[in-house]
Amino acid sequence: MLRLIEDAIELSRAAMGATDKRSVARSLLLDSFAVLALTRMREAARRYHVIGLNRMLRLTQTALYGIEIGKEVEMGPGVYFVHTVGTVVGGTARIGARVRFMGNNTIGTAKDNGCPVLEEDVVVGCGARVLGPVRVGARATIGANAVVLNDVPPDSVVVGSPARPIPRERAKHAEATPASDS
Repeated sequence: MLRLIEDAIELSRAAMGATDKRSVARSLLLDSFAVLALTRMREAARRYHVIGLNRMLRLTQTALYGIEIGKEVEMGPGVYFVHTVGTVVGGTARIGARVRFMGNNTIGTAKDNGCPVLEEDVVVGCGARVLGPVRVGARATIGANAVVLNDVPPDSVVVGSPARPIPRERAKHAEATPASDS
């Protein structure tokens, strides 16, 4: 129960930028909280050896939210699935606190050579893939449709396939500049 309270508080911080009572209560209504609650129930079912419950909850999670989370994945508090559909977190991946998944992401391995570690407050853009034994540093941003195959330093922005870092100043400028109609 304490883990779910921590999830609600950290999810509120990730989703709404606040941890007041009203924001925490609103975070309980997010699909992301339901996914976290199901994941915590799956962890408890495995810990207490309740046969079949983990599988039933995994199938429920996949059917209702379109998300697949492996049984060996470690998730920190307040992981925020902005859009759950198409997201796969597999293998032995470790996801830090308040990591935000924008949707249709794959986190795992393609060659059984190890799984990613995403540190705290990472943002994973729509359609991004993080594959293999890589570490994504705290507060890094992975751009939409990026394919991350190498370590990402903290506080950086990576884009492309394969992903490569771009300076934060250039990333901020790209966000602030409206697209031209020419």
